[in-house]
Amino acid sequence: MSEINPKQITFARVRRRYTKAQLAKELGVTSRTVQNYEAGTPAPDLETLGQVAKLLNFPQQFFYIDEDMPELQEHAVSFRALSKMSDAMKKCAFSVASIAFKVNDWIEERFNLPQADLPDLSDLGPEEAAAALRRIWGLGSAPIPNMIHLLESNGIRIFSLTEEAREVDAFCTWHNGKPFVFLNTLKSAERSRFDAAHELGHLVRDVYSMQHGKAPDPEIEKQANAFASAFLMPKESVVANQPPAYTINYLMKLKHYWGVSLVAMAYRFHSLGLITEWNYRTLCIEMAKKGYRTQEPEEMEREKSQLLSKVQDYLQLYKQGWRDIAQSLSLSIDEINALTFRLTQLSVVKGESTAEPVNKTPPKLRLV
Repeated sequence: MSEINPKQITFARVRRRYTKAQLAKELGVTSRTVQNYEAGTPAPDLETLGQVAKLLNFPQQFFYIDEDMPELQEHAVSFRALSKMSDAMKKCAFSVASIAFKVNDWIEERFNLPQADLPDLSDLGPEEAAAALRRIWGLGSAPIPNMIHLLESNGIRIFSLTEEAREVDAFCTWHNGKPFVFLNTLKSAERSRFDAAHELGHLVRDVYSMQHGKAPDPEIEKQANAFASAFLMPKESVVANQPPAYTINYLMKLKHYWGVSLVAMAYRFHSLGLITEWNYRTLCIEMAKKGYRTQEPEEMEREKSQLLSKVQDYLQLYKQGWRDIAQSLSLSIDEINALTFRLTQLSVVKGESTAEPVNKTPPKLRLV
């Protein structure tokens, strides 16, 4: 058997948000011992490794993988609400992304996925960039039925965040020339759509800073929000669809039309100068009293990945599924489920197989 890769122990610990002291306590050893395990001086014995694997929910084989997991540089990642995040949470999110990169590589080896089609709109303001991208992608000014499907059809890889990273709203990054977006599925469907549009704004407007480590603009998050608002609710169409009165009842109808939260809908009207400051404040107070800032009323159906669903459907033709990816990458099936919007809860694969599909030509996935 090959030697234990100590870096994999560190990776697994960070992935589960354990400190060295916490892991040491669970194992009944000292923090210095865990530090030695992660330095490989010495490596844990087989019994202890079994305990580590069970505690951190990684197959033992994971710790024998020679190739280190992909690493992310902090400057190459755009987080929402970065100021609220602890260093441990950021590192946990990085580890989620690293696993997603491996899963994506596995899929790309077997399927012909859409290639990225993202223009560099960094020279435009948020409103102008949103309008330009809609023109480039041929979207007109109509509501966007499904943000995840739209991004995937333009080559952006979408994965869901896991339970350990539940405090992360969303984030995006580039890896090997491919854009990735990670979404929090614990938020309302409307807010998740806005997060997707927010991250899209980073991908098309902050290309240089994310890929070359340039310090981002201090207003970057505010501008990404403005882009998301304009992309989901184009100015001309919003003006043309003004309600007869700016009340919550009328805004509720429009929120369903655009697929955004009630708060975002009200803010868009205010930002375009269509309602007075007094009217906007009155709406905000009323929404807060009704709890609409934390609990979205009449929530829409949650969006899921179309690309991953099609991959799963194709694998099922050969009695394969996410378990085959897990086994191939020495990961737990829970890890794959968490990253793929828990699609296996909707469609359970019967039987197991590690055989390759008989069709050796990578199928092209058509996303609509």
